[in-house]
Order: sequence, then structure tokens, then C-alpha cells
Amino acid sequence: MKTRELGNLKVPAIGFGAMVLSPGVYGDIDDARAETALRAALDAGASHVDTSDAYGAEGHNERLVGKVIKGRREEVVIATKFGLAVPEGEPSRPFPVGYKFGELRVNGEARMVRGYAERSLRNLGTDVIDLYYAHYPDPGVPIEETAGAMAELVQAGLVRQLGLSNVTAEQLRRAHAVHPVAAVQNEWSMWRPVDADLLATARELGVGIVAWSPLGNGFLTGTVRNLGEGDFRHNAPRFSAENLARNNDRYAPIRDLATHLGITPAQLALAWLLHQDEHVVAIPGSRTPAHIEENLAAADLTLHPDTLARVERALGTFEAEGGTLL
Repeated sequence: MKTRELGNLKVPAIGFGAMVLSPGVYGDIDDARAETALRAALDAGASHVDTSDAYGAEGHNERLVGKVIKGRREEVVIATKFGLAVPEGEPSRPFPVGYKFGELRVNGEARMVRGYAERSLRNLGTDVIDLYYAHYPDPGVPIEETAGAMAELVQAGLVRQLGLSNVTAEQLRRAHAVHPVAAVQNEWSMWRPVDADLLATARELGVGIVAWSPLGNGFLTGTVRNLGEGDFRHNAPRFSAENLARNNDRYAPIRDLATHLGITPAQLALAWLLHQDEHVVAIPGSRTPAHIEENLAAADLTLHPDTLARVERALGTFEAEGGTLL
């Protein structure tokens, strides 16, 4: 697969977002099915695996990733995040979000950072994390303090490269002044534009962009008509029954264009994203090996400028109904 660079890390243009492999995200899933999906992703070249200590109960997602990569660690770029899975008894502060639950609880205090990293290293069964992100900025802690503690992990050899997730352009700039940031991870897709200031700042500083939810929580596959029980997307305003129906109607021209091109809507969405900037990489997740292969094939697609213009015209005629997480 084509590769791109995040700091000094060479990663595939399309990696794998492992959040979908834990129960309670897109409904129930057992570990056997999850392990099969992740092995399929690695075998197909999605060697950049993104996880977090907050995905699943008690580090479930990290532990699952650690189990699958055992024996093939050298071929995998492991990215994980910290700050949401706050140990019992420790304080946390609210980070407001657009989902029904209203807020996430964050602790990014410098004194906590090494403990988070050591816990993730145990879960993952490795001695170094390739790319380590602050999952969300802590509203009560200057980003410089969190970044400074993360820099100490690099100096200690526990982490190779630093990342930030869900930050503003100003926060990226301030953290980068403390220690170089290899990647910033934010939501970006046809479903949700990236913040223009953040993108410009990342380009200026030479920071890569990792697009989470590049398929709009699955919406851009063109297959979501309703949600099953236990699906976390019930919390998302864009997936309410009324909004989902409206959004499916509005995105019909994109689906029709994909059909005209002989590719799937998911492939068009991913290829379009990769064409937006040479330093963006995508991390879609899936539980189905066939869908994983379909997604990864998008990395090899070259979209004609006329096609890109048609997409922009279609996207410019409407806005998606309902909010997203941020």
C-alpha cells in the first residue's frame, strides 16, 4: 500500500481504527471475531493500528491489539491514547461534546501521564508505543504541561512520537513548541470538514493529520438505514431516525457518483480524503474482512480533477443534519 509519514514514522495511507472491535460500539462483538478482523487488516497492509486505553472496559481494546500483534510487533505501528480512562479516585474535568451524554471526563495532568503510558504498555504487551496521543485536551490543564510530561516519555524510550487528538490550532501550536508533534488526530470526512485553521497550522508545522471517523461512523458506506440495539451511534444526533433519513437523501449524489465510477461509496469517501492533503492518513475501522479489503483498496485510487470537482459541488449543495461528537 502507498505510505505516508507521521514524523519519522512511515505508515500506510489507510490504517485501521480498532475502536470498533470492542463491545458497546457498534453492538456486541466477541473477541474471536475481533481478532479475525484485526489479523485481516494487518495481513492486507493496514499496519498502522489506532487504539486507546478508553476503548472497552479495563483496557479491552489495547489488550486485544496486544494479543493479535504478538509475534509480529515489528511490522506494526501502534498508536494509542490517554486521558479518558481516569483511575478511580483521581479527579477529572468535563470536556463538552455534541452527543447525547453531553461530556467526556478528562485528566491530562502531568503527574498522571507516565502512569497512563505504563498501563498501556502492559495492555499492549510491548516496551514502546510508536505514536502516543493525548486523547482530548484537559480543560483544566495547560496543554504545555501535558505535552511536557509526554516529552519525558520520549526521553525515557517509552514512546517514539507524540500526537494530539481533538485539539484546536492554538493548542497544537503551543504543544509543538514544547516538543515536536508528529500527528494531530481529528474527525475529517465528507461528513465533517476539518477545521481550516487546524489544517493550515499542521501544514505550517509539518504535522501529519490522522483522520478519525473518515467514513462518518459508517454513514458514508451508504449502507446505514437503521441502528441495532447497543449501537453507540444512538447517541449521535446525525443518526436519529429523522436525521438519518434526511442525510441519506442528501448524500444520494455521492453514492450515485461512486456507482458511476465503478467503486463503492466508502472507497470514494476514503480516496477523496486522501486527495485533500498529502500528509493525511485515514483510520477506518471494520469488523468484516471483506469490508477491510474494500477500504484499503481506496489507497490505490486516483481521482481525476473533474471527479474531485463533482464531489465538491455535490457537498456544497447541502449540510448534514444533526451534530457530531465535537
